[in-house]
Amino acid sequence: MKSFEKEISWKRLGMSLPVWLLLLSFPFLQACMSGTALRTDAAKGGDMQGSYTVIFYGGNFSDDLETVAFLDKEGDGYVIEPFAPDFAYKIKKGLPADEALHEADAFIRWHSAFHKEQFSSIMDEKGIIMGYELRPLYLPITYGTDDVLDINYRLQRDKVIAYVRLKPALEKTKQDFRREVKDK
Repeated sequence: MKSFEKEISWKRLGMSLPVWLLLLSFPFLQACMSGTALRTDAAKGGDMQGSYTVIFYGGNFSDDLETVAFLDKEGDGYVIEPFAPDFAYKIKKGLPADEALHEADAFIRWHSAFHKEQFSSIMDEKGIIMGYELRPLYLPITYGTDDVLDINYRLQRDKVIAYVRLKPALEKTKQDFRREVKDK
C-alpha cells in the first residue's frame, strides 16, 4: 500500500506534509479569533467632536516603543479596551475633543527618536467610526522603520479590543540585542 505522502507527492509540490497542513489551517485559525476585524484610515483632528476618553497605552519605561493613545468617543455605544493588563495603560475620561487630542499628542511625543504622529480613525466595514488612534512614528534610522507597531482591532459586541505589539522583525532585533548585552 502506497503511503499518503507518496501518493500526493508533497515533495514534488516543494513542501513537506506538515508545512502544507500548517498553511491550510491558517483560515480556520483566523476564523477562531472572536469578533469582527476593524480597519484604520487616515483622519483629521478637526473631524472630532464631543467628549472623549483617552487611553494612554505604554510609555512605562525609557525605551517603551509600544506606546499609543486611543481616543474613545463617549456615548457612542462602543468602548475601546486594550488587550493588556490594567497596569499597561492609563485612562482619562470626559475630555473635550481638542483637549483629548492635545493630551494624546503630548503623551506619544516623549521618546527621543519621535519624528511625527499618525492619526487614524478606527472603523468597521461600513465606515462607522468607533474611535481614533494616535501613534508615534520614529526616525527611520533609529529602528529601520518609522512605524514600529502592529495594532489590530476586533469588535466584540460593544467593545473594540485593541491588540498592540511591536512588529515581529523589531521584536526579534530587541531580543537579540538583550541577549547580546546579557552575554557581555
